[in-house]
Amino acid sequence: MAEIVLCRIDSRLIHGQVMTKWVNQSQANKIIVVSDSLAADEFMLEIYLMAAPAGVKVECCSRADAVSKWEENQFGNGRVLLLLPDLESMKEVYDGGIKVTDIQVGGLGGAPGRKVVFQNITLADEDVKKLEYFQEAGVKVIFQTIPEDVPQNLEGILKKYNN
Repeated sequence: MAEIVLCRIDSRLIHGQVMTKWVNQSQANKIIVVSDSLAADEFMLEIYLMAAPAGVKVECCSRADAVSKWEENQFGNGRVLLLLPDLESMKEVYDGGIKVTDIQVGGLGGAPGRKVVFQNITLADEDVKKLEYFQEAGVKVIFQTIPEDVPQNLEGILKKYNN
């Protein structure tokens, strides 16, 4: 059974130095990317796989496939960095049975109607609802873009969002 050593939400998915730092810090030897759009796009998937740190196995699957793989063998063996592009994907796999205890939010992108709450991390009302859902389920949620940042707890982030 694999051990999920880091569950990270980052709209950029696998990207350069930041991902290398998180792999090193978490000592992960496997990255499971859960993204319906990336799993369906062979060309972009190749690009993301080339961006992965050396010596780290990378798998990409849709939300439904991630839940099935978890039910079958809990991602096999190793230390897994579970990487998802958004909170909607996280909620779907969590509700499907991948019951993580901690979630790290590292980037949710920007768009009109979103509010910056920490560095490059923005939230919208639908994100806040999902974050509150995880909080009520007892999942610890922190916001942290790089390992050198001091993690921000959800309560502080929600105060920033609501002001």
